[in-house]
Amino acid sequence: MVESAAMAARAREAAGARPASSSAELGALAKAQLSGALRLVSADAADDIQRFSDPQLIASGKIAIMSLETIQQDFGDTWNGRKAEVFAFAADVLARNLGARGVHLRVSDTDFFVIHPNLGRLQGQAACLGYLREILTHFVGDAPRAAADVLQVTRIGKGRLETQAVDAAKVEALADASDDLEFGPTGANRLGAYSEDDAPPPRLVNRWTPFVAADGRSLRISANLEPVYELKGFSRIGFRMIRKVIAVETGEELNPHQVAALSTADLLRADLATITRGIDRLKGEGDGARGEQQLSLIVPVSFSSLSSPRGRAELIEPVREASSLVRMGVICEIMGIEGLPLGALVDVTALVRPLSLLVVGRLANPTAGAIARAAGAGFQALSFECPHGQVGDAEFLGWASATIRAARKAAKSVMVYRAGSMARAGALASLGATHVSLDAAQTAAPA
Repeated sequence: MVESAAMAARAREAAGARPASSSAELGALAKAQLSGALRLVSADAADDIQRFSDPQLIASGKIAIMSLETIQQDFGDTWNGRKAEVFAFAADVLARNLGARGVHLRVSDTDFFVIHPNLGRLQGQAACLGYLREILTHFVGDAPRAAADVLQVTRIGKGRLETQAVDAAKVEALADASDDLEFGPTGANRLGAYSEDDAPPPRLVNRWTPFVAADGRSLRISANLEPVYELKGFSRIGFRMIRKVIAVETGEELNPHQVAALSTADLLRADLATITRGIDRLKGEGDGARGEQQLSLIVPVSFSSLSSPRGRAELIEPVREASSLVRMGVICEIMGIEGLPLGALVDVTALVRPLSLLVVGRLANPTAGAIARAAGAGFQALSFECPHGQVGDAEFLGWASATIRAARKAAKSVMVYRAGSMARAGALASLGATHVSLDAAQTAAPA
């Protein structure tokens, strides 16, 4: 084989050698892994971990690794036979203490990924140390250096976690101060009294976004808050949550038909993610300059989620949390109601009414037929958006007159969103609409 001039000019390298830059990079990774700072993630946990790669969450220092390497080393050759027992006990300790809002995932043969959303960085690390001490005491009888096995996650990469050691002295002191108390999810422990600064309340951990849909696409959920006004006196009743479902790979927003085509499980994830983001945004509004508590919050929820016992069970807690943040309670807006049997709608509105100030039926396409089918379903209000795009005043008034007239026959209240201007809001009021929002592009703030 003839050697090319370029090949001949290249410096000879030893077998297996790499360019200097590549070698240095690999050397740094190897050192990080040997030091324990780089933690490899098992293949079946990699996708679950990626959904927590929010830069703000990572920067807050609230993601921790709890390592069981001490137990693995103590058990020696018996580890493989007993590790299932260890994992089960550790998972039980974490589930009992973290509650429904916390996160714990086993990501390797020794490591658990832990987030305690109700606590700050040091508080969460101290709580994690408390959990680890309980596990170590159960299996090896002593835990003198347990703080070395609690690590702070600094970066989430593909198949690996980059970590750094916690401040062992501070974390141990904080954990020792709370040794006589439970580290449970209620927050009724001394850890809650410790604060590193006057930072705003931590955001909820949104475990539902992004997620891999049933069709293989990776989807994320964005939520905005838009003011809604009662038209009789044009006073603000609160906010409505606006959900957007976005394909991660392309950045494109799914249209209503594409959202409706998602599986029941995917719609439930989207609902939970929307409420979580909306609650975070509402807390931000409440912490503003005036600090006024809103009257109400309109929460969008899919019919398929509410009609499923599992969906209702998952939604009750976040809906109640949202309700606790407003003065009058939440307004549940049920989406995906078009074409459904009247009996099914009646059943769901009856189930939702105890949780909701009002039960609203949301129409993606408010035709006369769709509105008529919603009559008698138990909706106290119907809601829909104004036509999108450039619509002249005459066309707008024709649409609004016919649509609102039909809606008033089916429900007592009519909520019309994205009117676009005060003049059109006034026209909607004169035609019989009871509530209105203006333009989401002008008034909404993304969560």
